[in-house]
Amino acid sequence: MTDIAKMRVAIDEAQRAADELETPIGAALFINDELLSAEHNRKEQRRQATAHAEILAIERACEIVGNWRLIGAELFVTAEPCFMCAGAILQARIARVVFGVCEPKFGGVISRAQLFDADGLNHRVNYSYGLCADEIAEAMQTFFRMLRER
Repeated sequence: MTDIAKMRVAIDEAQRAADELETPIGAALFINDELLSAEHNRKEQRRQATAHAEILAIERACEIVGNWRLIGAELFVTAEPCFMCAGAILQARIARVVFGVCEPKFGGVISRAQLFDADGLNHRVNYSYGLCADEIAEAMQTFFRMLRER
């Protein structure tokens, strides 16, 4: 399965979020090219600050695997993980993260902090960004424009 195909799963989840008037962020978690979980933001729906797409995808994958360690996992997410989500990714021992757009206000990977590159950690996450960025950015801009016009 290609990286683009994996990101498409996350993009589809982001659209579900937008349809529910949630911030349009989606995440898809794979191990050995098998989709374990796909989630989207549900902060408004659940009234919980921690109901981010990445957290929900990690929780579901851990349930499926039966372990808090997601060794070899890849997480595809439409936007840069925040501080909280970057910490959860490190804790879950996820091997690789691919995100579409940077998050200048809360980004915990490159924008506001570089948590995956911090010295002294016992786990390293390989990461890349920019995959499908134009499409994701356009969808997010469209969503926030719609909210302002309501």
